Amino acid sequence: MIETAIANYYTSLAQMNPQGWLETLADNALIYDPVGKPPLNPQKDSQKFFTILKTFYETFEIIQDAIFVVEQEAAVKWKMKVMAKNGRKATAEGITLFEINDHGKITQIKAYWDEAKFKSQLSN
Repeated sequence: MIETAIANYYTSLAQMNPQGWLETLADNALIYDPVGKPPLNPQKDSQKFFTILKTFYETFEIIQDAIFVVEQEAAVKWKMKVMAKNGRKATAEGITLFEINDHGKITQIKAYWDEAKFKSQLSN
């Protein structure tokens, strides 16, 4: 159940599908992506978030390298590859921690990665 929730989360994100993405999340979910930024409230902020993705990225791919599950939590090591609409490409790697409730919905996400380095690849 946990692996399925996480796979659906990443698939919906890569497909830039806000409805599918929201279906993976609990109503009160919080997303720290990356950690250090204020949390994203998916119910309130999803339209703005996906508008940004669709505006800037032509393609968006996330590959799960490894997933480690313990009870209702999981850590995922991943790689992201994007092509921006300006033709530039960027990659990033990170680790994301997920908390999942008894209904298979994600309640919290904490993503550890270097967003500034990633963005610099798209603007140089």
